[in-house]
Amino acid sequence: MNSLLNFFKKPKTQKSPKKIISFDGGGVRAIAGIVFLKKFEATTGKKVSDIFDMFVGTSAGSLNAACFASRSMDASDVKKYWSEEYLNRIMEASFFWDKVSLIHARPKYENKGRVKVLKEIFKDKTLGESNKPILTLCYDVEKRNHVIHSSLTTPEISIVDAVSASSAAPMYFPTYQMAQGSWMIDGSVVTNNPTLLGVIHARNFFQTEEIKVLSIGVGLNKKRIDGESSSNWGGISWLRNDVMGMVLDSEVHNDIALNFIDSNYLRINSPLKNINRMLDDSSPENIENIHLMGLSWWDEFGEDLIKFIED
Repeated sequence: MNSLLNFFKKPKTQKSPKKIISFDGGGVRAIAGIVFLKKFEATTGKKVSDIFDMFVGTSAGSLNAACFASRSMDASDVKKYWSEEYLNRIMEASFFWDKVSLIHARPKYENKGRVKVLKEIFKDKTLGESNKPILTLCYDVEKRNHVIHSSLTTPEISIVDAVSASSAAPMYFPTYQMAQGSWMIDGSVVTNNPTLLGVIHARNFFQTEEIKVLSIGVGLNKKRIDGESSSNWGGISWLRNDVMGMVLDSEVHNDIALNFIDSNYLRINSPLKNINRMLDDSSPENIENIHLMGLSWWDEFGEDLIKFIED
């Protein structure tokens, strides 16, 4: 922790800052960030893949990061992979999943459809072969340790493996076995906002202390919980009332990043309002509400982003 504090306290140089973009995890809610970036590209005529020097993501955010970094897609191209067609293929339901029970004996979805889509997008490309540096986060369940895959530290890892591991959300998808044999789950169990990890790796990759970060969230569940009622809850009641969402709340990392990076940090996020907190609600109504959140972000943060990029 001291080394992290010392890094942010170091005097700044006069070099042009390297720009990194960080994507939170959040299932289908990650669409909002792509809608926001699509508006940015349409308004400015600039491509996200050209502007940013490094792409960071965890869980669903790792897919967005990989699309921009490895294939230099524009936001419209990335959004295609969040269409109803692709969501249906990615979320291939488990035959054994019990839709009635809250506590499920198996993951809700199979890995097969998700991995097939990722192979169509990224082929056999490795992190080291990405057009721009990329970083993803996952968790090794056997070693009980977080694992960072990046163009710098693990260039031999396939992008399919990196994204599959980072997005293997417990209860939704099975634990994912890497080609090297290790078993991984979603990086969001470590942090849903990988900004600080991205900053440290960008510093090492680019050998500079001048780093600017655009961090894109997936909405905040601010639904009120009755404190007195919660005092009597057991495990099932806490699950029903989004205890996992509380555990994965990324705003503490946002507060730390804002304090240390200060004016070199721009965070895009807002309360969910009428968006379903569940990560896999791909109903037309919920997807429309997610789109509207992304558009509202442009209204609120669009001018800030343009200024942030130009400074």
